[in-house]
Amino acid sequence: MRTDNQRRSDNFEDRGRGAGGGGGGGLPAAALFSILRRIGIRGVLIVGVLLAGVYFFAPAGIKQMIFGALLPGQTQSATGEGSTCEANAQACDFSRVILGSTEDVWRTQFQQGRLPNYGVNPGAYRDPTLVVFSGAVSTACGNASSDVGPFYCPGDSYLYIDPTFYQVMQDRLRAPGDFAQAYVIAHEVGHHVQNLIGATQRQLPGENQNQTSVRVELQADCFAGVWGHTAQASLAIDDADLREALNAAHAIGDDALGHSDERQFTHGSSAQRMRWFRRGFDSGDARQCDTFAVSNYGQL
Repeated sequence: MRTDNQRRSDNFEDRGRGAGGGGGGGLPAAALFSILRRIGIRGVLIVGVLLAGVYFFAPAGIKQMIFGALLPGQTQSATGEGSTCEANAQACDFSRVILGSTEDVWRTQFQQGRLPNYGVNPGAYRDPTLVVFSGAVSTACGNASSDVGPFYCPGDSYLYIDPTFYQVMQDRLRAPGDFAQAYVIAHEVGHHVQNLIGATQRQLPGENQNQTSVRVELQADCFAGVWGHTAQASLAIDDADLREALNAAHAIGDDALGHSDERQFTHGSSAQRMRWFRRGFDSGDARQCDTFAVSNYGQL
């Protein structure tokens, strides 16, 4: 995989160490994430719309009161102490390259309309912002620590990652390699794509929240594969790189992480994750990533 002489995305923020991690009065990440799980995807979307209305239209005093209660530290500077990229310069530069590549791919996909159709006209692709942090970070979805791992917040359309997660992938998950790391970013960008096209509003009758979550996660894997297929030439992606990504997809399957009850799966099995990533990578067509079109959940 080649990343030299590639465009670096400017949609990038370094929040420093523990940005927004302090300050009292707000909901901790664990509590907020628990609430979000209970209200489901539709509930999250409704809350997101309401908060967006407050953010853009409410008087400053009300805005500060609401967001100060939900997100401690958000009324302070967005930059924490020190710079995350000072100690992780290579990882930050790599992340900017991959983000820039995803921007190029998805701008074209949206322009050509090569997307699953969920009755939403997404218009032109809107770039997400990648935030790197160390230790903890405040987001529109609540405070989170590095233990959460990389994640996407639909409330602000930001991707969040502590660059030390790349080392966790190598040492703890045994999923080394630059394309494995690129897969992680592309997967989170996949969630952003879902947010834009209305996929996160989908839920099939008779399925519970965990089953819907699996469909969402597997589609993000497939979208990551679509990016990989389209970026093959520019990044010189070869078979060894593909094996790295498939190994990473296997390593973070629910079963590989020690979960034995399939009813409790939220991200999909290792086999499912690899299969859907490969589906996107082989086809290069996001329309082939409609995990909601498979009526039998077991076929995923």
